[in-house]
Parts: sequence; structure tokens; C-alpha cells
Amino acid sequence: MATGIRNTAHAVDAAAVLRLLPSRPRILALGEPTHGEDALLAPRDALFRQLVEEEGYRTVAIESDCLRGLAVDDYVTWGRGSLDEVMERGFSHEWFNVSAPNRELVRWMREFNEDRPLSERVRFAGIDGPLEMTGAESPRHALTALHAFLAARVDAGLLPCAAPELDRLLGADGRWSEPAAMRDPARSVGRSAEAARLRLIADDLVTLLDTQTPLLMEAAAPPELERARLYGRTATGLLRYHSRTADTSPARMTWLVALRDRMMAANLLALAERGPVLVHAHNGHLQRELSTIRMDGRPVRWWSAGALVGARLGERYAFLATALGTLRHRGVDVPPPDTLEGILYALPGADGPRVVDARGLADALAGGTPPVPRQSPYRGYAPLDPAHLARTDGIVFVKDVPEAGRAHT
Repeated sequence: MATGIRNTAHAVDAAAVLRLLPSRPRILALGEPTHGEDALLAPRDALFRQLVEEEGYRTVAIESDCLRGLAVDDYVTWGRGSLDEVMERGFSHEWFNVSAPNRELVRWMREFNEDRPLSERVRFAGIDGPLEMTGAESPRHALTALHAFLAARVDAGLLPCAAPELDRLLGADGRWSEPAAMRDPARSVGRSAEAARLRLIADDLVTLLDTQTPLLMEAAAPPELERARLYGRTATGLLRYHSRTADTSPARMTWLVALRDRMMAANLLALAERGPVLVHAHNGHLQRELSTIRMDGRPVRWWSAGALVGARLGERYAFLATALGTLRHRGVDVPPPDTLEGILYALPGADGPRVVDARGLADALAGGTPPVPRQSPYRGYAPLDPAHLARTDGIVFVKDVPEAGRAHT
């Protein structure tokens, strides 16, 4: 069995990854088990570069605000702004804009695109909504941008409201982003009369965008129409999220995490319509199985963005989980030998990152004592669940994460 397990592990490169798959996927997803560790991003960047240069992938997407990501896309695609500016305002989560590998990834994308025709340039996208664990942003940006796009191109009589009414209903942005609302539904405005009216307006604007598609394809450039659709998805998604923030039922948190991943899935599917996509996010957002997190001492389970996209795309969606051996500066020591990570940690000659055939590993382990789930003393690290092995296309295993590779968060 040891020989069989060794035969499933290879150096991380595009060829080794694609050999694990029946065909080149439309969306190739690489997960991470924890955020904020720069050492885990080195194999991501090397792999993504190869897949762009050698396999024609033309979108790199990450777990960050889809609207802020537009500034990064403007920079890498058209050279608008500066690297410093987009690193400062183009990301939503604190571990991104301070990360040296993320900065290098953006710099490389811009360099790759120099002097290439638009059809060959690599694009950037955030897949997350304008959300944080502490709350959600106001829908103002998405709603007003969509309204302005339509107002400039369609008959004014078709619009569900005028811009001043939209502004009045939105009110102060601070009441939407109130952090206390995540713990106290009564502090949320998500089910106010104004929010209910805005949900109807957003639905009408998205419907108008769809029903006027032939006109809009003549009146707007493809990137403008693409962004308008993003504004529509984001506005309706945010308003749903705010509504559930005001929910007092026991299902409130399940709804919130599920709606976040639904927004991610919708963004991924839209990107896939444009061309092949590489995406990097937490394993829990990309796996095919139910995702689980403990909140207030209780488990919350939901279908991740990867599960939703996989249900739509089948084999055109591929998922590589990342697992690690040690993360000593977070208290995560050598994994027990009866865990998946412990089995991989014991492989000889695997000091560097390795890509493992997950289904081949499952076959090699079949008939023996199944691995047990690893328990992490650090809440921010989520070990692999052995029960998910057969539904994972591959595992990128990083044996030891040095503290020097830690992001400055």
C-alpha cells in the first residue's frame, strides 16, 4: 500500500494536475485550508502561471469583493491606475492587499498582458460579494451603477424609479453596514419598507437588463454589458443577504453562509461563459461536499460555491484541495499518522509541495483502516475531511509552512 500511495504524489505543475482530470475543465479551482499564509500561495502562483501560459486559461479569480476587483481588472487588462493603488483598494479581505505573492501575481498579470491583443489577455476577478464576517456593504454602488447604465441606454419610461428616489430609499450607507447587525437582527435594515421596495426595484432593473439585451448589445461594449450584469447579481444578492441578516429564525446563519456562496457560484458561472477560469478560495467554498462551520457552538451546514458550480458543470469543474503538514507558528504540529495529512507527511522525498491524485489515494487506502479526521488546535485551519477524498480531484500538499512565509496581517 505504501508504494501505491507514493505513486499518487508528484511535483506540482500544470501537466501533473491535468493528468488527474478526464479533460481540461472550464473552471479549475484550487482551495486553501487557511487564510493569510503566503507560503501557501507560492504553488498557486506557479501553477496558475503555467496554466495561463501553456493551457490558455484567461481569468484568474480569487475570494475577494467582486466590485473592488474591477479596479484590479482595469489595471491588469488595460493598465489603468497603478499597482500600489489597486493593491490598496482592489481587495476586500485584509490578507490580500498586504500579501507579497498577491502583489506579485497582479504585477505578473499586467506584464503578461503588455502588447497582447485583448482576446489573449488574462483577466482578474473577485468572486465574493461585498461582504465580511462583520457584515455586508450597502447595495448603493451596485444598484446606482446598474440604474445609470440602463438610464443612459433605454427608454426612461421603462425604469422602475428615478435616480433621486433610488438615493432616498438607500439612505445612509452606514445603516446597511452596521456591524452589530450580524449579532442582533433587530439592528439590520434588511426587512425595512425601504429595503423591500429596493428588492423590487433591483429585480425590475435586472429584468430590464435581460429583456433589453438585443438593444444593449448594440448600445454598449461587451465589457460594459458584462459589468452591468455583475452589478445586477451583486445588488440582488446583497439585498437578499441583508434581508436574512434581519431574520430571527434558527435558520438565519445557514441562510447567510448559503447566500454568500450562491453569489460566488453565480459569479464563477458568469466568468466561465467568457472562457476558462482559474479560481483560488478557501477549501470550504470550493469543495463538492457539504461545507460545515461552527457558529455560536452549533454546526452550520451549506452547499458551497464549488458544490453549486459542480452540479451545473459536472466534469467541467475540477477541485484541488490544499492540505498542510505543520503550521507551527499557529500551534499546528506534525499530523498524527492515522490522518490523511499524517499519511502524506510520511511520504519520502515530499519536502516540497506535491500534487496528489485524491481518487488514487482513496483506492490505495481502500480495504485498510480508514484515516481519521485531523483535529486542529488553531481554529483558522480546516483539515481535510477523509470522507471527501473520493469527491476531490487532487490535493496540493505543503509539508511544512515556515513562519517566514506568513502574511503580515
